[in-house]
Amino acid sequence: MRAVTWNVNGLRACEKKGFADFFSQIDADFFCIQETKMQEDQLSALKWSAEAAGYHAYWNSAEKKGYSGTAVFAKQEPLAVTREMETGGVANEGRVLTLEYPEFFLVNAYVPNVRRDLCRIPLRMEWEDALRNHLTALDAKKPVLYCGDMNVAHQPIDLKNAKSNEGNAGYTAEERGKMTELLAAGFADAFRVLYPDRTDAYTWWSYMGRAREKNVGWRIDYWLISERLREKLHDVIIHAEIMGSDHCPLEMQIDL
Repeated sequence: MRAVTWNVNGLRACEKKGFADFFSQIDADFFCIQETKMQEDQLSALKWSAEAAGYHAYWNSAEKKGYSGTAVFAKQEPLAVTREMETGGVANEGRVLTLEYPEFFLVNAYVPNVRRDLCRIPLRMEWEDALRNHLTALDAKKPVLYCGDMNVAHQPIDLKNAKSNEGNAGYTAEERGKMTELLAAGFADAFRVLYPDRTDAYTWWSYMGRAREKNVGWRIDYWLISERLREKLHDVIIHAEIMGSDHCPLEMQIDL
């Protein structure tokens, strides 16, 4: 099974930069996107269509136009689809989509950014706790595949300039601690399962200072899997060559 996650930083903008070409080329079973920045009633603005490509499309859009939002495009129709979480979290921002299948749950999330002045750390901590509860409740029923823009570089190896970024948004002790808690609750970072020591492996680059050209980046997009799925992993591929957003697609191949 091949699954992809990508923060497209606005699907309408990304479509103009080759989104449909990559979508067709990768031929994934599941294609999860974050930061769609659009409502379903704006789909007519796209030349590309998931349904026309043979996929079922599930959207969770923010109430605020042009902001946040998630979507999952799936070849196989799920048993059920849940938007947001039962408790806690950020309301009306379109940040979570959960698809249930006979043998697993697929969860796609766009984790709230704490902002440069860190004013959203309390909200982020509440959201992280709610999400962990959501994932562990699912994991008690069947294995979980969790992906998305998690807005945190977990370890020093996960960003180019760890020392100078300590305490900055995306690399605070609070955010990193919540990722540690989530992994300890029964989940594994699929990329690090296979590539524990790989350096210079990033999924996001600032638009400033030719950061992408220099590969001065952060690994903040992830596939996390239930611990019991470790042995089923085949590969996790960072498609840093694919443009269209300040993030790049992250592909996971797993036997399910």
